[in-house]
Amino acid sequence: MTHTSVKTAGAGLSAVALLLLADATPSAHADTSPEPGNYLMLGVSHGEDPAAGAEGGTLLRCDPPGGGHPRAEEACAQLSAADGRITALPAEDALCPMIYAPVTAHAEGVWRDRPVSWSETFPNVCTLRAHTGALFALDGT
Repeated sequence: MTHTSVKTAGAGLSAVALLLLADATPSAHADTSPEPGNYLMLGVSHGEDPAAGAEGGTLLRCDPPGGGHPRAEEACAQLSAADGRITALPAEDALCPMIYAPVTAHAEGVWRDRPVSWSETFPNVCTLRAHTGALFALDGT
């Protein structure tokens, strides 16, 4: 906390000076919540039930990229290119095994002032990553 002492001839001028200094000093309790319209809570659960992993997850904030997402910059860039539509993310070329180990990805939040509630089940993690890029690379890989 910063303390400032201002001595002037007039009490009114001192009060005005203190108010101006208070406005110029950053608050110790600055709001760190996501900017409106730029965040998604992301999660991946094993199985076909989207509700199984609906609690918790990883926060992705954009503008600026951040939150707890390990590849936030890349994920935000991909979302921006797709205008926030997860289904419009370009699929990557990948050779995925034909092993059925379903995973359900889910996203809840707001993208550019539009509500987002999305969930889809993929046959395995490889297929999920091929269709969603960095968005659901929640382990950093």
